[in-house]
Amino acid sequence: MATILKDEENISARTKECDFLSLDELVQRLDSQSTPPTLEQLNAWLASANISNDDLRPYIGFKEGNYRRHRVCRNESVEMLVLCWRPGHKTPIHDHNGSHGVVKIHEGVLWETIFAYDKDKGLCYQTGRECQVGEVTGAGVPDIHQLGNPEVSGHDLITIHIYAPPLGVLKTYKVGSPQIDLYTPDDSDMSA
Repeated sequence: MATILKDEENISARTKECDFLSLDELVQRLDSQSTPPTLEQLNAWLASANISNDDLRPYIGFKEGNYRRHRVCRNESVEMLVLCWRPGHKTPIHDHNGSHGVVKIHEGVLWETIFAYDKDKGLCYQTGRECQVGEVTGAGVPDIHQLGNPEVSGHDLITIHIYAPPLGVLKTYKVGSPQIDLYTPDDSDMSA
């Protein structure tokens, strides 16, 4: 999510497009989309969402070994997920292969590492940052990054993700390598 989208940067967009949205209102808005919403729309909607722990209760669950994905809604244009991370869980280094998206930190601290790809040098570190509760970060196309809950956090991490169009096969990368592989997120244990 190479672009951090803080609330104060998008106040005018939020007040024009929506006041505070409940989880149900956000899901209704997403379900009504017949074309993929823009990154700016996704940011405004998620930044304006007032989502409680009770709202997320059906989508909270962890697994050993890696983060767990919970689908809130999905259609041809957009999908919303809740990801639950234990300390030390992280994504592979990846891009979204044509999708853009936003993430809101609901609980915990999210670490993001951003990379640049050079066809001769391969994947190179670009920057890193920490995102706190309530922050919204967004990724356009193409963005290469790795997200995770730092081992040293000592706390679980819960994040809310919206992608347009929905994620499919992602491209994955290795630092210092020009090789690009394909990765399909594991939906076998996804709750919906």
